[in-house]
Amino acid sequence: MTDAAQIRDRFRSVFGGAALICRAPGRINLIGEHTDYNDGFVMPAAIDASCWVAAARRNEHRLVVASENLREQCEFDLSAASLRPAGKWSDYVAGVAVVLASEGVRVPGASLLVSSDVPMGAGLSSSAALEVAAGLALTGLARERIPPGRLARICQRAENEFVGTRCGIMDQFASLHGREGHALLLDCRSFEYETIRLPQGASIVVCDTRVKHAHAAGEYNRRRTECEEAVETLSAALPGIRALRDVTLARLRQHQQMLREVVFRRARHVVSENDRAIAATRALREGDLRTFGALMQQSHASLRDDYEVSSPELDAMTSIALEQPGVYGARMTGGGFGGCVVALVDEGRAHEFSTRLAAAYESAVHLRPAIRVCSAGGGAEQIAGEAWQA
Repeated sequence: MTDAAQIRDRFRSVFGGAALICRAPGRINLIGEHTDYNDGFVMPAAIDASCWVAAARRNEHRLVVASENLREQCEFDLSAASLRPAGKWSDYVAGVAVVLASEGVRVPGASLLVSSDVPMGAGLSSSAALEVAAGLALTGLARERIPPGRLARICQRAENEFVGTRCGIMDQFASLHGREGHALLLDCRSFEYETIRLPQGASIVVCDTRVKHAHAAGEYNRRRTECEEAVETLSAALPGIRALRDVTLARLRQHQQMLREVVFRRARHVVSENDRAIAATRALREGDLRTFGALMQQSHASLRDDYEVSSPELDAMTSIALEQPGVYGARMTGGGFGGCVVALVDEGRAHEFSTRLAAAYESAVHLRPAIRVCSAGGGAEQIAGEAWQA
């Protein structure tokens, strides 16, 4: 795993000179999936895997961004009338620069070295971690202090408006606000949140199916459009609703005939998932891991059947996980179409769980998974270096 000293040294070997170091973690979402862009409730936790960015000013008004993971370097002319996405990983950095500039930040020319421990395409928000780390680096070099909530919205706008993925606020918010040993209950309408201590005696196990998703390919955006269709249609009977957050399950069923069948099922997932997120919060506060685990299982079934964002590999991983001793619950996490399953497991059996799950999954699917026991970590940070002091 990368640390500040290592990336500072590697920056010096690539670009020369001192650097400002920034770190932004990935996140796991325990429950509350596809509710964030519906003004709903989510329960993420920052994880102990991060994207690191080392950055220093350049004399010319250009961004030069190098990725250690992909062994690739990209350049952007910040003085150009308008930057256009290139359809590459570097769009996340360029998009943040564009949105920062639109909000009055004088983004300087800069060299950035990126190194990430967050697996790409696994539903752990590698893209949001990159956006947040880049945002901290660029604002640090610009001598700007932007509150975390505002920076989360800037990074979300970069992904929505520049990259073209209509994600909600959860990923960027969790990366910036994570707290060690805690999950967050976030209200995605008001941006109010509370930290919830994760109970002792339970481990979070992240199980990567090794099947990658592609949100920007269209399915993710299509789900959001279907949710918007549900709100627009239901507003004729339920005036004043702004999002599916405002609809109860009873009201949704009452007006089911107004909606196309597929749109009703999309809405039913979101509405019921909001209810599950609130119920899961109560369960965590009470240390009731059995109830929490049951809610995780209900969430997966809803994502599979109503929202249709699971995959055969995610379903297999979840089913196998639920058969193992010591497991409380398991579900897909992230946008879907591949990626990871998150499981809540008795701490004393986490190693056994991981070993048995890996063997059974590989036997069933013929893919070797990556399984790690995670801890909830702290949020993003700037680590002052010589470039910051100058």
